[in-house]
Amino acid sequence: MSTHEKHLKRGWTTGACAAAAAKSAYHALIKGEFLDPVEITLPRGQKVSFSLALEKNDFPKMTAGIIKDAGDDPDVTHGAMIKTTVAFSKGQTGIVFKAGEGVGRITKPGLPLNVGQAAINPVPRQMISASINELASIYHSDRNVEVEISVPGGKELALKTWNPQLGIVGGISILGTTGVVIPFSCSAWIHSIHRGIDVARATKTVHVGASTGSTSGKAVREKHNLPETSMIDMGDFAGGLLKYLRGNPVPRITIGGGVAKLSKLAQGHLDLHSARSQLDLDWLADQVATLGGTGSTIESIKKANSALEVFELAESHNLPLADRIADKARIKALNVLSGAPVAVEILVFNRQGQLVGMAHGW
Repeated sequence: MSTHEKHLKRGWTTGACAAAAAKSAYHALIKGEFLDPVEITLPRGQKVSFSLALEKNDFPKMTAGIIKDAGDDPDVTHGAMIKTTVAFSKGQTGIVFKAGEGVGRITKPGLPLNVGQAAINPVPRQMISASINELASIYHSDRNVEVEISVPGGKELALKTWNPQLGIVGGISILGTTGVVIPFSCSAWIHSIHRGIDVARATKTVHVGASTGSTSGKAVREKHNLPETSMIDMGDFAGGLLKYLRGNPVPRITIGGGVAKLSKLAQGHLDLHSARSQLDLDWLADQVATLGGTGSTIESIKKANSALEVFELAESHNLPLADRIADKARIKALNVLSGAPVAVEILVFNRQGQLVGMAHGW
């Protein structure tokens, strides 16, 4: 971990914010007073306090709101208001969860919640329940309550997330497994990759597309006429995709990307980010040599400034380097899959989204 990463500020998940707001609102419901600040215990035992941004006494309902602070993580929900409304439930046993404005609802199988439920994930539900039950035990109060979570503007924020592809409509999901947001941990991205595969399996999707970016994603969709719901935004996380597929296979996957990213996969890297893996020009030069490249071409490639320059040099000499990279990337993918029943296709695109190399097993 770099010195810079060590000093990045951590933040709090939407689930932690919702749990704190629920505890404060429930306290107001039973005692007539909101807790501010309000302290909750996170899943790993850490106690943290939150200040309220909203108190609303609309008895028999009480609403508390907290502004989400994601720390130094580039989280789309940073600064969003997480509101929790609590009321005693009528004719219902236990804690009932509802999606308010800006919180999504599940419309597809394969997620850790049933179709029709509010997109409030299991761990946030547990945190909210624990916070309410803590106060119920202290004050010997009714535990049969309805909890509604809302996020003003959440419907628009959800368009910047995977929710539309996952079949979560109407808003964002209330997420978090630890309550803490670790800057640039990318855990939310990898979580979304896994949930995308889960949904594909549950809906019996035969062919899934994955891409390193928007240009290659669009090109994969157009080549195979895939619906957007069959696409996974893999980003740099080839390992996160392939390792999950190993235990949760789909019949066919097409991985599309640019020449630089897929060259890294071909070299054996599973994290394709520029800060975490480097493109090996000597390795690319060796590939060109096996394709019959001349000495001067090989030397030029070793001194190239970018992957784009390498591939332009190869193309100018009619050397099928992109096909070679696709084949090597496919071999790496199959090695990671370790015999899982997944047919793999690799498509290499240039910056204009034009197909320049491919390798497939069907």
